[in-house]
Amino acid sequence: MPLPLLWLGAAAISALAVKELADDRKKQQNKRRYYRDVQSLNKLKEYESPIVQYPTDLFSTEQKVRPEIGALVCCGIGGLLDHTGIWVGDNTIIELDGNGLIKPISVQRFTKERSGKNIFIACDSKAKPIASEMAANRAQQQVFQCRDYHMIENNCHQFIWQCFKPDDKSLTTFKELNIRLAHLFDRKIYWDICDC
Repeated sequence: MPLPLLWLGAAAISALAVKELADDRKKQQNKRRYYRDVQSLNKLKEYESPIVQYPTDLFSTEQKVRPEIGALVCCGIGGLLDHTGIWVGDNTIIELDGNGLIKPISVQRFTKERSGKNIFIACDSKAKPIASEMAANRAQQQVFQCRDYHMIENNCHQFIWQCFKPDDKSLTTFKELNIRLAHLFDRKIYWDICDC
């Protein structure tokens, strides 16, 4: 009899934790509405992250954003990882696939074989996409080339970063990509649902 009660207790604690996270996300969204200026990083404290809102299919977000050429987009993989690409217009995203092929794909294909149901777009506090037409051009120039794909050392995040900063040092994680983009554009990053 004690085991079912333990499970019930764990379920209740989990539900409270999820509710608290959802409430925090709502507070972030409401606070964002009150900013009059774009949030630059110059007032960022040493312990604060420039990534204000991560992409998640778990909690709803009210903000939907139309993509711009060169915008950074992502979707979830298995609830643990994120896959990134660059919006190039006409319902097309360029990605580095797990087989090493750089290819243009539709919005529907971007999420088709992944667990995430939404595509998210990196934005500033005013819901303006963080984008670079030059990055989109660099991505398009590499279409149908193959790379030696490696999940850690040469992944989709590295490909995206090289489109934004071709001669910069490599990176491996989604978080590191976000931090570098925040510093490159001098903006705090919010991941909003892509209205595409």
